[in-house]
Amino acid sequence: MSVADHDVIVIGAGAAGLMCAATAGYRGRRVRVIDHAPQAGRKILMSGGGRCNFTHMNTSPAHFLSDNPGFCISALKRFTAQDFFELVERHGIDWVEKSPGQLFCVDSSRPILDMLLTECEWAGVDISLKTSVAGVERQGEGFRLHTSAGPMRCASLVVASGGLSIPTMGATGFGYDLARQFGLPVLPTRAGLVPFTLQPALKESLSPLSGLSLPVSVACGGQRFTEPMLITHRGLSGPAMLQISSYWQPGETLAIDLLPGSEDLAEQLAVQRQAHPSARLETFFSGVWPRRFAQWFCEAQGWTHDWQQCSQATLASIAQTVSGWQVKPGGTEGYRTAEVTLGGVDTRAISSRTFEARDVPGLYFIGEVLDVTGQLGGHNFQWAWSSGWCAGQFV
Repeated sequence: MSVADHDVIVIGAGAAGLMCAATAGYRGRRVRVIDHAPQAGRKILMSGGGRCNFTHMNTSPAHFLSDNPGFCISALKRFTAQDFFELVERHGIDWVEKSPGQLFCVDSSRPILDMLLTECEWAGVDISLKTSVAGVERQGEGFRLHTSAGPMRCASLVVASGGLSIPTMGATGFGYDLARQFGLPVLPTRAGLVPFTLQPALKESLSPLSGLSLPVSVACGGQRFTEPMLITHRGLSGPAMLQISSYWQPGETLAIDLLPGSEDLAEQLAVQRQAHPSARLETFFSGVWPRRFAQWFCEAQGWTHDWQQCSQATLASIAQTVSGWQVKPGGTEGYRTAEVTLGGVDTRAISSRTFEARDVPGLYFIGEVLDVTGQLGGHNFQWAWSSGWCAGQFV
């Protein structure tokens, strides 16, 4: 195949890449998106349990982790959640607000991907799937790509290849390797928004409770999240655990409040002792937790007696244990099930206005490949839309 000329080539047909491509195409740029996957937007389709939590209307820089926390401010201000919501509305996509500000598709993620592909079509964007990149090199003021579809040439090259999360969906470290090739620093990466694994003894003890969920408040690394926790056959998951996993470091202990919002718990327990002195502790906790969890927890803590046997000091100790259950994870499930990748291309080397590499004119990085990671709840998608749209104004 002869060398193809484009104004812009976007590597990655995911959320950020498609957004950037459509935006640039509407500016009259000749754009081609290439991706090694057989289908565009595969992570969009599987996100949010297949219903795509496509944005969070209350998103802000405080919802993101980065070694350079101010970097995301500009993009989030220039293309807001409201801007993306208006695009969704123009396409007539049915949505539902699952919790305040958290927007999902009603039935399926497909309408969001179809919307992006339609926008790309309207903007004249070409999309080449099953197209891998073997190498990239400077050629004049632009770039030459060696691809499985033959050589391609462009003035602006956008890297929207994502992170390492969910390798079965085709995730690779391509974007990080390309950044290093052109001299850009890449910060250490690790799995984020990922379930925890447990130490062998606790894992074995908890495994019969797999599938149980209960509301908790979990704290670690100076952060606290109050969301449901899910017990799995491998460890602990659910929104609370996924959220805190991004702030947890190996070897640290989680402090889990098993009755979030309960003030003066010791006093509540004293009332129980007064009202039901001969009742077992498990009876009370079965009323506030799933029965099987209450039975397990009370047995694990040695709380097999009745209330009248509890001194004031014992009640205080019970309250402390319930409000600060100490769990030291064995680790996480890693990139295999992680929703995002923490770390990545150091944003200090990238313009927060244009997303162009400061020292490599014409080379742009957007989306998850950058060291910007959102919390659970639609924030990562909003970062994809914002960074993609902003870069699309300049490529």
